[in-house]
Amino acid sequence: MNRLLFAIGGGELRTKTTLPIDRVIASVLRRRAGERRPCALFFGTASHDSLPYFNSFRKIYTSVFDIKVDVALLTKKDVPLARIREKIELADLIYVGGGDTCYLIDVWKSTGILPDILAAYRRGTVLAGLSAGAVCWFERMYTDSFKMNGLCDEYRLYDGLGLLPGLMSPHYEGRRQDFAAAIEASGLSEAYGVDTDAALVFENETPVGMLSAGGGCYKLKRLAEGVSETPLATFFEAESGDQSDALPRMTR
Repeated sequence: MNRLLFAIGGGELRTKTTLPIDRVIASVLRRRAGERRPCALFFGTASHDSLPYFNSFRKIYTSVFDIKVDVALLTKKDVPLARIREKIELADLIYVGGGDTCYLIDVWKSTGILPDILAAYRRGTVLAGLSAGAVCWFERMYTDSFKMNGLCDEYRLYDGLGLLPGLMSPHYEGRRQDFAAAIEASGLSEAYGVDTDAALVFENETPVGMLSAGGGCYKLKRLAEGVSETPLATFFEAESGDQSDALPRMTR
């Protein structure tokens, strides 16, 4: 089964701004699950396990898409890690919410849960994440974690989890100029900018296109004369009768 990852640049689940993206993710889950009702597991680690955030996710994925939803309360000390690992085993989708990216990575590494998440992904569990939950998967990330914690007044480069190659910035529509300078300083030749209400889609760790609910996705390269920007192709939504494991068809 192909490994799929949806890196969403930002948006509001509560107000349904990413609904077209969520609809495609749900369609992929249903096709993979067949007659079985698929299950989504929400990680709110980056928001310190905000329950209102989880409730917004649950409302969309349960009420709109009829997908079972559970939550991994990793920052709550009264929840055994063994129970969270059981939930990971049962999940068809692991969805990682936004917030403080550096905190997210620190908690995942310190608790030892990261290998379980990566093992699930490698056996076919779909990964999706929004903002911090998207940028964390890359080799390097352009993050506001230091700014959020009052350590500086600017975005910084930080090491990501390294599942995906290159450097990534969510909310790219508001960071274009600064991100270009960060690419120059990073030493990396490959980078991605993902707008709010857009998702960069990876299949087997290779970028294959994007989904849009209003935003765009861009591949950026560091060249001798500066940084180039290329818009990525867009997917159609899957047809309702399509039971294949493939992604929605792509248009250029």
